[in-house]
Amino acid sequence: MSSLARPTQGRMIGGVCAALARRFGTSATTMRVIFLLSCLLPGPQFVLYIALWILLPPEDKARTAW
Repeated sequence: MSSLARPTQGRMIGGVCAALARRFGTSATTMRVIFLLSCLLPGPQFVLYIALWILLPPEDKARTAW
């Protein structure tokens, strides 16, 4: 598994779904569909997305930190 960082390439809005897809070894499209389907359920999905967008470092900064 790779580290959890938002990629600079292949992201649509914040790169959270692309980062999660890379981490769990699936495609970004699959992760985006799962996120959209989860929005049909009650819960804090948008708040979690925004929190991950803020907390996950961009890929280029994550490489320089290590």
